[in-house]
Amino acid sequence: MIYSYKTKGTCSSQINIEIKDENGVKIIENAGFVGGCSGNAQGISKLVKGMRTDEAVSKLKGILCGRRGTSCPDQLTIAIEQAVEIMDADNTKPDYIKNYEKWVSYQGLDSKTKSELSQISPDQDKIKECFFAPLEFGTGGLRGIMRPGINSMNVYVVKQATQAIANLIKSHGKEYEERGAAIAFDSRNNSEIFAKEAAKTFAANGIKVYIFDDIRPTPELSFAIRYLNCAAGINLTASHNPKEYNGYKAYWEDGGQLPPDHARTVSDMISETDIFTGVLTCHYGEMIKQGKINIIGEEIDKEYLKNVMKQSVRPDMITRAGQDFKIVYTPLHGAGYKLIPEVLTKMGMRPESLLTVGEQMTPDGNFPTVKFPNPEFKEVFETGINIAKSNNCSLIIGTDPDADRMGIAVKTESGEFETITGNQAGALLLDYIITAKKENGSLKKSDCVIKTIVTTELAAKICEDNGVKIINVLTGFKFIGEKIKQFELDQTGENTFTFLFGYEESYGYLSGTYARDKDAVVASMLVAEMAAYYKIKNMTLFDALQNLYKKYGYYGEAVENIGFSGIDRIDKMKNIMKSLRDNPPENIGEYKVDIIKDYETSKVKNLKTGDISDTGLPKSDVLYFDLNNGSKVIIRPSGTEPKIKIYYLISAECEKCAGKQADELKSAMNKFIGV
Repeated sequence: MIYSYKTKGTCSSQINIEIKDENGVKIIENAGFVGGCSGNAQGISKLVKGMRTDEAVSKLKGILCGRRGTSCPDQLTIAIEQAVEIMDADNTKPDYIKNYEKWVSYQGLDSKTKSELSQISPDQDKIKECFFAPLEFGTGGLRGIMRPGINSMNVYVVKQATQAIANLIKSHGKEYEERGAAIAFDSRNNSEIFAKEAAKTFAANGIKVYIFDDIRPTPELSFAIRYLNCAAGINLTASHNPKEYNGYKAYWEDGGQLPPDHARTVSDMISETDIFTGVLTCHYGEMIKQGKINIIGEEIDKEYLKNVMKQSVRPDMITRAGQDFKIVYTPLHGAGYKLIPEVLTKMGMRPESLLTVGEQMTPDGNFPTVKFPNPEFKEVFETGINIAKSNNCSLIIGTDPDADRMGIAVKTESGEFETITGNQAGALLLDYIITAKKENGSLKKSDCVIKTIVTTELAAKICEDNGVKIINVLTGFKFIGEKIKQFELDQTGENTFTFLFGYEESYGYLSGTYARDKDAVVASMLVAEMAAYYKIKNMTLFDALQNLYKKYGYYGEAVENIGFSGIDRIDKMKNIMKSLRDNPPENIGEYKVDIIKDYETSKVKNLKTGDISDTGLPKSDVLYFDLNNGSKVIIRPSGTEPKIKIYYLISAECEKCAGKQADELKSAMNKFIGV
């Protein structure tokens, strides 16, 4: 700490003293007098430099000078004692108070943040919530509530993270700096502000910037990184989270999210970077004039949509379906509002047959018509369902705010609408793509499907029946992107693969290698094409799904999200996972556990034989229980939110049987984890 003491007496006017705490031992780094008898004062300053504070005080008290109490030794003694007293008092303060006081005392703080900090000053719990620990930066980037503080999303946290990524880019040399970084943002409140602040930090670090002129889908950022040959990219979005949230997705040069080693490097660099004084910035407009910040837009849209449309497997199908083939579309106030209607129209959708939910077509970070802007919830389709019913339409497509997730609602045999899960939509798309490619002769022996370990085993059945290779990866689309990259690099030898299709249960799909993240634009196009194909056969997507179950058996699913609050929420989640590892269940409900896969230890244990093998995947905090009836239970902490997720992948004879089994398994798991 640096402490300034106003002296009493004529010898000097002020003493500046710097003390360093080394594991509880306080060492005087520097001591300096302002004014007075410079010779004696400087001599005393040199005398105490490097001493422990208690030794220095003892030494100074032994020096006699003519002015008792106001002499240089006496005044320096007082300064040291006061500094130590302040340091000791400061050491008793909780870290969240120190963090709060640092923000309050920062001279460069903007007026809005100052006002917000002033408002929470009487509320210790609120201060603790905002300042107890920094947001954790992982392979998924950052995500948090928009508010002041280090445990929040705000311009200071965004700039600090961007400085860390800038440092990572610079560590790879001048070539990477010149290749630059691409930046996108969605319709959320503050996303554009955050994006421009990030652009200023990149530019101030000498890194060329490409920033979109308006909101864009996340997958288009992934495409832009590859198309522009950028070193990295970021997107300011919190995907499908509630309106209070925002986030920061970080990508590397292949267009995929940061690999784990780079994410760890960025996390370490964030910790080492002072959130205020450690960040570079500059003037946005001036950087545009100098060509260091470049605005991109329609030229990228054009190339992106070209690549999306290449993924069509029956390009004329929407046109063939005729004018009575109708679709309702909603972007849920997000980034899909422009490009998804455009690609559907380019693929043959008549404008009068593409019905949109008007009040949800306007980008709005407050998401005024929905509680959660998440297309996995039926509630977000309510207005769309009314439009579909009054226009004899059997399909509604919805996309989340950054247009990487797509959900659908379909008309059932009763005439009512039901949402189709991410697993079900993925299985339908997989079957549709494989069937079409077999028919037109474009299915290759090397074609490979990639799914996550928590995605339905129906996908494996479809691939097995069609002789197509399928690979499991860890949860998160970044791992699908990494596997695509591996396929491209490994094109020698017998076991070479070509990416065919990838998906995850959480409504993320990708066909094609133009991007390395889930893409609601291509998914919407393929779903529309698939629906047109089945309409020509006088079938709905609901009918097509029932046919899959008749052919392969019924596969049900359920997901539990168990949320945690409080500053100890991370510890609570860790303790639950540790307890399950230390005392794994032999039965879950009435079903025996045959195999336990612990992805943190990379061990697979067969409980019937006692055999132990390797998972073959990177380490991750996931436990996977194979049951003796073919069902699976998987539990893991969320990578972006304070919650534990439990997946139930059900193998059963019928939908009713699956629902009953899921309820039994949920009840048993809730007892195990104590909720």
